[in-house]
Amino acid sequence: MASMRRRLRGLTTRVSGALAAAVPEAPVEAAAPVSETGEVPPVTETAPEPVEALEAVREIAVDPACADAVDLARAVAVEAGGATVGDHLGVEAEDDLVVTHSFATTDPAYVGWRWSVTVTRAEGSADITVDDVVLLPGSGALVAPAWVPWSERVQPGDLSPGDLLPPAPDDLRIVPAYTDTEGELAVAAFWELGLGRPRVLSFDGRLDAAERWYDGDHGPHTPMARQAPGQCLDCAFRVPLAGGLAASFGVCANGLAPDDGKVVSLDHGCGAHSETPVELTHSSDSAGMVVEDEELELVATGPSPDDETPDGHAS
Repeated sequence: MASMRRRLRGLTTRVSGALAAAVPEAPVEAAAPVSETGEVPPVTETAPEPVEALEAVREIAVDPACADAVDLARAVAVEAGGATVGDHLGVEAEDDLVVTHSFATTDPAYVGWRWSVTVTRAEGSADITVDDVVLLPGSGALVAPAWVPWSERVQPGDLSPGDLLPPAPDDLRIVPAYTDTEGELAVAAFWELGLGRPRVLSFDGRLDAAERWYDGDHGPHTPMARQAPGQCLDCAFRVPLAGGLAASFGVCANGLAPDDGKVVSLDHGCGAHSETPVELTHSSDSAGMVVEDEELELVATGPSPDDETPDGHAS
């Protein structure tokens, strides 16, 4: 009896599997949640695709009447460009009943440009009117670079006497003096806490200056610094800075050094370092008297008695 039950259970399993494979599985819809009061919320239907999406894929046909108005488009282009209007390059549909004619330009200053004349007509009318005429650049035309605001074009060294360069309202390099908590202010400089300068460098401003100075001509990576006998750190001509930049920079005060009056990094250096060793050599011209023997020979510089004449006068 037990073996018969096992056979029937196996047969039922095989039949159920065959039926499941033969019949496609229907999508199972999630049951709508039921509130505590027993009410079932209404089912939200899926909105159909917007009409705009269907119209976007629709190709715009070129209106034949507008496409045939080549002479009208050329006349308008000649009125604007004169003798620089060249061959007709083709037409392009901008919208229903709106067509743009393109003409080459023969002006040598506008190589690759084209005259563009847009014409149109009202629906049901045969009269062609002109919408616009303009000289446009083609794919290989020489065009001006993208406009860059003056604040982004200014480079170091561009400022000349009489020029004004105010900071931007949101300049990250400066902050109000009373907000500085990074150690820029010394205890003795209490006047900067809003009582002196209204704003001071922020941490980002100091970091920007430090990177620019360190990577510039007065940092450690220049040929002068690589061949220097010492660094500005232990040079007597280095004037220390104040504030947060003092740990990395100073000012050179050696009038004979190429960095005189410049902010230099502490690991910068030049040949005018205060501790540069110098070997002093003496010239033979200034050697003085040379003594060969320990005994000196006395040489008379005045007349000798043997040289006197009978009358007592020297010969």
